[in-house]
Amino acid sequence: MSGGREPVSAEVWLLDSPDSLITQSHHNPDGTGLGVFEADGRPVVHKAPISAFSDAEFAREARHERSRTFLGHIRFASTGVLTLANTHPFEQQGRLFAHNGVLSGLSQLEDELGADLALVKGQTDSERLFALITREIAGRKGDVQAGILAAVGWVAEHLPVYSLNLIITTDSELFALRYPVTNTLYVLDRPAGGHHGTQALSHRSSLGTELRSDEAARRPVVVLASEPMDEDPGWRSLQPGELLHVDADLNLASTIAFPEPPAHQMTLGDLDKHSQASQTAPPSHVDR
Repeated sequence: MSGGREPVSAEVWLLDSPDSLITQSHHNPDGTGLGVFEADGRPVVHKAPISAFSDAEFAREARHERSRTFLGHIRFASTGVLTLANTHPFEQQGRLFAHNGVLSGLSQLEDELGADLALVKGQTDSERLFALITREIAGRKGDVQAGILAAVGWVAEHLPVYSLNLIITTDSELFALRYPVTNTLYVLDRPAGGHHGTQALSHRSSLGTELRSDEAARRPVVVLASEPMDEDPGWRSLQPGELLHVDADLNLASTIAFPEPPAHQMTLGDLDKHSQASQTAPPSHVDR
């Protein structure tokens, strides 16, 4: 979520209740995290790996935060053990990153990263993808969008890819990519008060994740999620290959950055059983 130029207050429950669909389905999340930014622009991440649902009190506790941008994530692990280092969101050079999908060929990606592999603290494909994006941003004088285009372009050409859905937040901007068609990503450009004009923001996902903000009754916000989180008719699915940018004034700009599928497109059948489970965790649209 982005609140624009001024910080917005919000309450976030990553897993809001013991009787959520995660419990009912007996499919446990492997980690949860929430990233925000302090008034001085410094990123702060609250996160924890979850090895059993009985250990998920961290995710059920309400997080009362004030930030210009927020990034929450529920992990179903495809690569890497259940540790803090492997839990999203990740932070590099003042930016936060979360990823939903699977890419393979990690040894080739590590070779491409070279010395920039030092940015990576864990085992995940997600953090390695983030490191490549971070390197490309640095090589383009801090242009985040150009860095995403260069890094994802390289991955799409060289590595086997199932999905590269990703979100990057800075203290004032938000970037999101849906690629290719495999997983979904939705955006809501919400005016003050929502479509009724008087309502606070109160969103709930099918996983039991909740996001609330009373301030959104009187100011606009932009929200991205892997599924629509309420009945607002303004939710829109990003198109396959679409790269979305939300600037500090809540202006939205998008482009079909990757009209073609990856050169080495993987299907669900190409994944190992563990990765398959991470991409088919009930319900069908989740943040991974």
